[in-house]
Amino acid sequence: MRLRIIVAPIAPRAVVRYLFLSLGIACLGLYSYDYVERVLYQTYESREFDRTLDRGAAARMASHLSRRPSPTELIGRLSVPRLKLSAMVREGVDRKTLKLAIGHIPATALPGQAGNVGVAGHRDTFFRGLKDLKTGDEIQFSTLSGDFQYQVESLTIVQPDNAGALAPTSDHVLTMVTCYPFYYVGDAPQRFVVRARQTPPQTLARSSVK
Repeated sequence: MRLRIIVAPIAPRAVVRYLFLSLGIACLGLYSYDYVERVLYQTYESREFDRTLDRGAAARMASHLSRRPSPTELIGRLSVPRLKLSAMVREGVDRKTLKLAIGHIPATALPGQAGNVGVAGHRDTFFRGLKDLKTGDEIQFSTLSGDFQYQVESLTIVQPDNAGALAPTSDHVLTMVTCYPFYYVGDAPQRFVVRARQTPPQTLARSSVK
């Protein structure tokens, strides 16, 4: 006696449906991993930053602005109170840095220095809230050398190869850059640029900044 096993053919539509379902699950898993990694990094660095300030260790960081930071070194915390936006900033704009934090653009000024402080962030993570930013909004940049406040002066949209927004200046300004449009799928064709000017006092309590 022979046992026959009959396997019903799978419809092409079912194959496509299962394929897209598997792809969706894989994408969700990847997004979840990136999200958890980002949250853990931000939580840890924020806690360590606050502990350093609480210990009074900032007094031993008087040279913090006298040298160029090393790659991936923590710069501080940037926040926009009205938007409830707050994130840690580290040196560099490489893929890993922008995945975990806001990146300080190398060769631009550091907070507290005369010049153009340039930072960049992804439009779908830390800088998503910039879509609701308005001129006059306050931006805070806390570092081990002091707390610096800026006021938004302009919001512009430029082409990716327009480097004018990051040009050096003798003023104390902050430039924030992200991709635009905010909800564009794929590589966004433009850049959203925020220019803010530091408000007095130019130097604050935790260290002497020139």
